[in-house]
Amino acid sequence: MPNTTKIKLFLVDDDAVFLKSLEIQFHNSGNFEIETYPTGELCVQNLNQKPDVIVLDYHLDGVIKEAINGIQTLDKIKNFNTNIPVIMLSSQDKIEVAISCMHHKAFDYVVKSETAFVRLQKAVSTIFKYQKIEKELNWYMERM
Repeated sequence: MPNTTKIKLFLVDDDAVFLKSLEIQFHNSGNFEIETYPTGELCVQNLNQKPDVIVLDYHLDGVIKEAINGIQTLDKIKNFNTNIPVIMLSSQDKIEVAISCMHHKAFDYVVKSETAFVRLQKAVSTIFKYQKIEKELNWYMERM
């Protein structure tokens, strides 16, 4: 992960307790600038703030029943900027849900559990490792 600047992290979940818990854990574990949103609509409205990573809940109907769900939010994020990595988060441990998220261009899918935060940390770290490798590869390809 980059050491010089803070990583702008959006956390989007309608479960206020889980959202606050994630915010505290990320705040205590690294160099993050964290913004939290209880709905996909609020996340999408703030994409102009250029998040580096978004952690997005699959179900987002706990605050507003008519709210767009995680897949709809993911699609709007990717329409805004396809390069924003999105990690989907859900209490559903179903392969069909994970596959659906990946088809909609999620970077990863994490099941809410006791180990969710550790898996999220690893996914965020992997995103930055992947981006570094991609930049290096592009640099070499431009010189050939």
